[in-house]
Amino acid sequence: MHPPEPAKPTQLPERVATIDLDAVAHNIAHVGSLVGSAAVMAVVKADAYGHGALPVARAALAAGASWLGTAHISEALALREAGLEAPVLAWLHTHGADFAAAIAAGVDLGVSGWELEPIAEAAAAQGRTARVHLKIDTGLGRNGCPPDLWPELVRRAAELESAGHVDVVGVFSHFAVADEPERPETDHQLAAFEEALAAASDAGLTPSVRHIANSPAILTRPDAHYDLVRCGLATYGLSPLEGVQPHELGLRPAMRLSALVAAAKRVPAGQGVSYGLRWRAPSPTVLGLVPLGYADGIPRVARSAPVRVGARVVRGVGRVAMDQFVVDLGPGADPEAVVGTEAVLFGGEGEPGAAEWADAAGTINYEIVTRISQRVPRRWVGEAAEEGRGA
Repeated sequence: MHPPEPAKPTQLPERVATIDLDAVAHNIAHVGSLVGSAAVMAVVKADAYGHGALPVARAALAAGASWLGTAHISEALALREAGLEAPVLAWLHTHGADFAAAIAAGVDLGVSGWELEPIAEAAAAQGRTARVHLKIDTGLGRNGCPPDLWPELVRRAAELESAGHVDVVGVFSHFAVADEPERPETDHQLAAFEEALAAASDAGLTPSVRHIANSPAILTRPDAHYDLVRCGLATYGLSPLEGVQPHELGLRPAMRLSALVAAAKRVPAGQGVSYGLRWRAPSPTVLGLVPLGYADGIPRVARSAPVRVGARVVRGVGRVAMDQFVVDLGPGADPEAVVGTEAVLFGGEGEPGAAEWADAAGTINYEIVTRISQRVPRRWVGEAAEEGRGA
């Protein structure tokens, strides 16, 4: 009889985005505590900002969110196909949008103008009533009905509602600078929203949900909460306010991006690194290779981005390549010992944050997490993940 083989140490993933669904649940519950009687919509567009739409949606709903939000109808239909029955709103459409499928699946549809008639036609063809949210452009200048066309839109919507083709469930808008609380434009947008609501009422519409607050407005503008708030970035535990850390807002980052150091070596002073040789070692040092690159969503333009290797935070050097980038580990590092060590690009408290990577790349934390590609495996952890597996 052969003796049992010794247990192998737990092997860390070669590269992984670990999603803490308990953090998602915490963030949703925290937002719910801030908004009083207003309902919470968890925005899960763009695969839940890279965190996984279905696991995040389930965790958010279990934590108290009562709505889900997507940009595209296709994203909303995927939620329905997975068995999620909560109200879900999709708001960005083209003339190729499958309004019929959305109506059949009970998906709420945002309407900025031209969409109203084809939505009503698709509903009439099915003998159904389409649930719509009319969007007013209060100053962002993107989607949304221009104020001068709003009276006609609400008048026509009221006609179609009387005919049974649409149900105007909501009126909504979107802020432009709520992440800069000192700016006056948010007040101007709220005033414009109130005018739009009054016009809708004058047309005979009685929407049950009025919504304009995004994550920064949830945190800084209680006067903008109305009946429903749309929780995007805050769902994922990231701060929408410049210079304010997530923990200062009661939020917990949900994504932790890590990889194993693939190689390490001593180099002399003057050693160039990566394409273009834009960085050279000012003195002898040890370089480490992290197997994540721009094909994985790491910004090529990032400069001196932080990475925690072991107990130390070091910096990226040279250009990010397609599959890898280099960190300067310092002259005291042991090349043999560091290979296989976990390198954390960003994560929770005590680790570099997505905002620091955003600063290094000249962008915003929204983009850092959303751009992590599907080549990076996702691993969902936490009690909420276990509950989701049993659902």
